[in-house]
Amino acid sequence: MQTLPHEDGTVIGGFTDHHVHLQLVDHTLLAGSRLGRVVDLGGNPRFVSSLCSSPDDQSHVRRTSIEFAGAFLTPVGGYPSDRSWAPAGSFREIADRADAASAVAEMADAGASRIKVASNSTAGPVFDDDMFRAIVGLSAARGLPVVAHAEGVGEAQRTVRLGAAILAHAPFTERLSDHEIGEQAASVSWISTLSIHDEAALATAIDNVRRFHAAGGAVLYGTDMGNGPTPVDLNRYEIDALREAGIDGADLLRALDPVDPSHPASVRLLLPAGDADPLHAQILKV
Repeated sequence: MQTLPHEDGTVIGGFTDHHVHLQLVDHTLLAGSRLGRVVDLGGNPRFVSSLCSSPDDQSHVRRTSIEFAGAFLTPVGGYPSDRSWAPAGSFREIADRADAASAVAEMADAGASRIKVASNSTAGPVFDDDMFRAIVGLSAARGLPVVAHAEGVGEAQRTVRLGAAILAHAPFTERLSDHEIGEQAASVSWISTLSIHDEAALATAIDNVRRFHAAGGAVLYGTDMGNGPTPVDLNRYEIDALREAGIDGADLLRALDPVDPSHPASVRLLLPAGDADPLHAQILKV
């Protein structure tokens, strides 16, 4: 057994980015990153599942655990069906319950750990309440939570009311009331994705996250990797925005959700003694 040199500090596993798009970045760069796990929230399920099942000798996927939602489920003509960046196979347009059942079954059979539903009223049609609830029910029958891309006035509250378990983006379209924040903190998790926003949306999102966190809500570190020139690694700007929202120290580490450092394939990181800043972590060569 290899003996590790003594280091003063805390050894942890690589961090988790809960919102990435591996088809939009050079995923081979994960091997040199401080990420131990990523969650792909919208991509061709055949492509992403192939990364999960690649042989161990392909080091660009071996050291980073990959979970995925598979394709976006969206109404006919809904987001992101009209986006040039959306790769072929990365969304399914749902016209009726039969389409929804087929799409949920396809993602589950491909190995998805969650279902991604687009609910962006600023970019096209969104599911009505009955269809959204139906997708939640179909997903629950396969043991899969629904992650909602909620954008547009009222969509964050509506998708949560209809059964979404996770918001893919901390709400940025509007400032939620304190009462709405309290309801959300008691029922769902938010993936941060703060650093992708322009100044006005960023200020709104940070204000919502600050109050959500203070109310006991669970904030998960996520960057929407692939949305613009994002690093395939920890994102310093996302960390800074989380700190601005009052999430730091042990709370920041919880949001970063480190993986098990004892796993043979895990990235190992050292947090120096007395320094809870994960950006100061050093990868241990093991």
